Amino acid sequence: MTGNGSGTPDTIFAAATPFGRSAIGVLRLSGPACRAVCEKIAGKVPEPRRAAFRRLRDETGEVIDEALVLFFAGPNSETGEDCLELQAHGSPAVLQRLAALLGDFPGCRPAEPGEFAQRAFLNGKVDLTAVEGLADLVDAETEAQRRLAVRQMGGSLRDLYEGWRTRLVEILALAEAGIDFVDEGDVGGDIGHTIAPILEELRREIEAHLSDARRGERIRHGAVVTLAGSPNVGKSSLMNALARREVAIVTDVPGTTRDRLEVRLDLDGMAVTVIDTAGLRETADVVEREGVRRARLAIKEADLVLLLGAGGPPISTHDGEVETWRVESKVDLTGSLPGRRDDGTFGISVKTGDGVADLLDALAERFRHDVASSGDVLLTQARHRRHLSECVDALAAAVRIGYDGEPDLFAEELRRAARSLGRITGRVDVEEVLGAIFERLCIGK
Repeated sequence: MTGNGSGTPDTIFAAATPFGRSAIGVLRLSGPACRAVCEKIAGKVPEPRRAAFRRLRDETGEVIDEALVLFFAGPNSETGEDCLELQAHGSPAVLQRLAALLGDFPGCRPAEPGEFAQRAFLNGKVDLTAVEGLADLVDAETEAQRRLAVRQMGGSLRDLYEGWRTRLVEILALAEAGIDFVDEGDVGGDIGHTIAPILEELRREIEAHLSDARRGERIRHGAVVTLAGSPNVGKSSLMNALARREVAIVTDVPGTTRDRLEVRLDLDGMAVTVIDTAGLRETADVVEREGVRRARLAIKEADLVLLLGAGGPPISTHDGEVETWRVESKVDLTGSLPGRRDDGTFGISVKTGDGVADLLDALAERFRHDVASSGDVLLTQARHRRHLSECVDALAAAVRIGYDGEPDLFAEELRRAARSLGRITGRVDVEEVLGAIFERLCIGK
């Protein structure tokens, strides 16, 4: 936390609403100068948590605006410091004038991205999982993303991970008691048999949390559906139909699409990125060949591939490791049956619209389980997955060593496991992740 040279933290300020013409424009402050700022520009400091009507004045006493002023005394505030909120009119001129006035006040400076949340973390108001949940809530595009972010912001992951860490610390305390007081009569002599089943149960719980088919991460980032197939099978036409707008150029010329195009959809609350790709074929054209390479990469990265064929269900053109649905794409020309078929393939015609709604319904159903899971405690971050995997590895090592084998090494693996869990919530070794987490937030958060 940056100081002002006297050992006192800076008072930071930022707009909590976007600059632009609006009914209300909010400026937030956090830090020790909040009371002095309020007295200088708004007069008497209001009672904590009570809104007061004030005229905001500049250094000459000229009225800048009329506003509601709220004061929150630390440590009972969002950041744990004194906080001030100025709810003025949303005029760009008003907010710019107030920001300039605050910037000239001793000890005040504009906030960095996420600095309000960072101060809340440093003052013990939130843990890192809650901050990540807040960032995800700000970025949420769909209902499932909103629900998942709200649960994480409310402490669902913190409670789960801290619960595991507490149990692990209790096991470690028991193991260390056996090491340090092995000759004492009141320390049980069968600690190894007591610890082993508890440790194994904990390891199974964490492994089950990890074995979630990445549902939480898929909700948070959105699923990826790649349209693939030979040239001129209707991939770009289907892309436009799904997007309900002209995203991709459609012509009868093979190789028109030479790069991947993406569109974001909301399928019943699930964010889905649909990727249109170049037609898969051998070609001497350097540019088109690069497009084919990118198409194959998009197939590998997908959660689901829609493999299109114009004269019947297409033959697979990739290794089959990714879930693939076969789609006959021009049933208006072939006279084939539209919709979902008994063999699991689909028939569609973008030109007539036949079968497209069935395909969309099937896609929504495919990801509906993920949407329903957004109310569960799901793993959402690659950072969490890495530290949980480290924890499981340490627990597995402890089980292999065994308390009765090498108790000191056994205890060290338990400490390593506990540290890994503590890194998720920010209890230990957080410096290397602070920037990456808080920079995701906007200036006023």
